[in-house]
Amino acid sequence: MTTQLVLVLALLGAAIAMFIANRPRMDAVGLLMIVLLPFTGTLTINEALAGFADPSIILLAALFVVGEGLVRTGTAQRIGDLLNARAGKSPTRMLALLMVAGAGLGAFMSSTAVVAIFIPVVLRICRNSGAAPSQLMMPLSVAALISGMMTLVATAPNLVVSAELVRQGQEGFSFFAFTPFGLPVLALAILYMLFARRLLPDRRPPGTDSRRAPSLRDWIAAYGLADRAYRVRISPNSVLVGKRLDQLDLRKEGVNILAIERQRRFAVDVVRPNATSVLAAGDVVLLDVRVAPDRMAELRDEYGVAPLPLIDGDYFLDRSQEIGMVEVIVPPDSPLIGRTVLEARIRAEHRLTVIGLRHRQEVAGADLLEEKLTAGDRLLITGFWSDIRKLQSDRHTLLVLNLPAEHEEVLPAAGRMPQAIAILALTVGLMISGWVSNAHAALIGCLLMGLFRCIDLDSAYRSISWKTLVLIVGMLPFSLALQRTGGVDLAADAVLSVAGAASPRVLLAVIFAITALLGLFISNTATAVLMAPVALAVAKDVGASPYPFAMIVALAASAAFMTPVSSPVNTLVVGPGNYSFGDFLKVGVPFTIVTMVVCVLLVPVVLPP
Repeated sequence: MTTQLVLVLALLGAAIAMFIANRPRMDAVGLLMIVLLPFTGTLTINEALAGFADPSIILLAALFVVGEGLVRTGTAQRIGDLLNARAGKSPTRMLALLMVAGAGLGAFMSSTAVVAIFIPVVLRICRNSGAAPSQLMMPLSVAALISGMMTLVATAPNLVVSAELVRQGQEGFSFFAFTPFGLPVLALAILYMLFARRLLPDRRPPGTDSRRAPSLRDWIAAYGLADRAYRVRISPNSVLVGKRLDQLDLRKEGVNILAIERQRRFAVDVVRPNATSVLAAGDVVLLDVRVAPDRMAELRDEYGVAPLPLIDGDYFLDRSQEIGMVEVIVPPDSPLIGRTVLEARIRAEHRLTVIGLRHRQEVAGADLLEEKLTAGDRLLITGFWSDIRKLQSDRHTLLVLNLPAEHEEVLPAAGRMPQAIAILALTVGLMISGWVSNAHAALIGCLLMGLFRCIDLDSAYRSISWKTLVLIVGMLPFSLALQRTGGVDLAADAVLSVAGAASPRVLLAVIFAITALLGLFISNTATAVLMAPVALAVAKDVGASPYPFAMIVALAASAAFMTPVSSPVNTLVVGPGNYSFGDFLKVGVPFTIVTMVVCVLLVPVVLPP
């Protein structure tokens, strides 16, 4: 054993010890290794920094952005809502659908992001059904980890292992090379979790607050808004065509224009009305009306508009992604005290519309605009969410009292779900076809997400897990350093000495077990970085194909079921599920063994050694 190898192994041991202690944080350890490895004499600083130019790093960063586009457009949330609707009251169906949805979505975006998306969905389901979150959170994390066994881009270890194959002169894995292993493991996981639910505690998170924010439906009932919503389309011969809103006197008629739906080529835009807005034929106008139905019929004939049905049937709830409500209170020192609602000029100042007023418990009627404001009055105001958020900073004139529960579910790029799904399909199609490299395809997906306004630059940069990227870049030089100093060959010889002249399946089982055990202490990405070159060296020593040995490392790295610190996916569900370390051991260890058996049996069949 040379001095250089001793130094490299000492640094590797120090890195593993810091990972276990979680001090300093993982990305800081990666940077520290980049700085220290050149001092061993095995690498130059340029070689230590080469990981920043690695295509797999660019690919991973781009996939974070594409995944964020799916989140911002509501694609992921829509899947969660469909899941809730389809499962009904059946816990078995809910668990199965949750795991299928988590693994399916995680095949194309970050598994950590998938869990983050589904945690509030699961909590909402548990509130509605009375189930304990601990019964569903761990199945969710297991499915998200298995999603890493579905496609090349599903998780960082897959990209790391594929990149190691390329560095050693082999072809990397194809996009769906992992799917034949992921699908059987997922099916077994669903069956296993249905049985293992008995091992999961029926435990509620401490400090659960039974109080909830009011919903839009609560306010619609409390302020009597249900019969005041109208949706009309402007006919080509309407007198409104070409008119600016400040040329009309609709408010004195008891009619408020809340929003304008305008058809575009690929979507419907919801336009904020203002004094200079010009109405056009075909526009659909959302109205809050405080007149009798007979008078409303006269107004429709007078202005030449055609009535349309309400899509949700209840005060534009179908537009709750764009238009919301807020309940405010008039503070004692407000300059609005003594003015009427019309004189308060809330629409002119804040671009919001007052649709309800409560003097103590009494709700104002049709003469709402002429009501004088007093201290303590509650106003229900509607408008675009962006304007509602701005109102929160004005604590002198009006004080925000309540935001509805729907406020937490507002999407930054609502209405652009079709574009996001099309971009994802194009990106995956390019990766499968091989017309361009995977990194190139992902970068095209990023640019298209921005072009179609599914994501903006600020949110794109925020979506990238720089901690993960720096960790991978910091650990990649160890592969080259261990190869140059003979460390990889030494590890390969150790594996062969343990397995002896055993069959390829026994060698695969040993590599799987070592990878899974190493993943108990360090992240699955760092495990893949360290074990991929060792597995390929073992394959070379026994004269076997490198592909089954590389695949077994990737699959074992995704089988991080045993501890809450094996993967960020597990760490995320510890709090909501109120799990202990032992809960993961009870459920995760047996299933890791099941996964190892399945993978060791399948890999040599699909990828003959």
